[in-house]
Amino acid sequence: MRIDVITLFPEWVSQLEHFGVVGRALRQTRFTLACWNPRDYGARADGRVDDRPYGGGPGMVMQYAPLAATLAAIRQVRADTAPVILMSPAGVSFEQGRAAELAAGSGFILVAGRYEGIDQRFIDHCVDAELSMGDFVLSGGELPAMSVIDAVVRLQGGVLGDARSAVEDSFTDNLLDYPHYTRPAESAEAGGVPEVLLSGDHAAIARWRQKQALGLTWMRRPARVIRERLSAAERALLDEFIAEQAAATDDE
Repeated sequence: MRIDVITLFPEWVSQLEHFGVVGRALRQTRFTLACWNPRDYGARADGRVDDRPYGGGPGMVMQYAPLAATLAAIRQVRADTAPVILMSPAGVSFEQGRAAELAAGSGFILVAGRYEGIDQRFIDHCVDAELSMGDFVLSGGELPAMSVIDAVVRLQGGVLGDARSAVEDSFTDNLLDYPHYTRPAESAEAGGVPEVLLSGDHAAIARWRQKQALGLTWMRRPARVIRERLSAAERALLDEFIAEQAAATDDE
């Protein structure tokens, strides 16, 4: 897999090489990351790639020509039709399913915008998809781009130490992850670990984890838990979770 990033701060994005599973995957050449600065492809002597917006208003807008020239240089190196993805608050929400789709491909090109925005003509003529990390605004697209890279790369075979980690991630089955606990089993300040996790009964542990995942998703992402789409066993687990929560509230 090859990932290219168009960014005014290539040194920032390239820091991925030094940290975590993405850095290890880069060092092991499980994928390739290349960062491209539009300033290197602009025609202005001062290196600027932005200008004032037509129609007035605050801020500056990244220009079409430097971005298009940067993309052309990437296309020449890649010699493929990898999708161009713009990180934008106006894009569709980036979710685990999209990460899996990208992970199944041979790579993609990310565009990290800056300033007030980028010339719409570049979006219309060059961008295949726009992705958003949520309904909030950042100073630029670098952090969202790095998040996409992390989410996609960790799904590549051999990147995670245990392949089950990716399978059991939050949202892999459209649910939030279940709670996790580790040693010691008792804490004077925070209490103990749920007994079922200490039982050694793998079937009971799996049932508890599924119930917690269903329940947490029902509480925090209710739109993801549509009862009509749940199996009878899942509905029973969810009802059990809800009853337990109600009982715990009554005891307080």
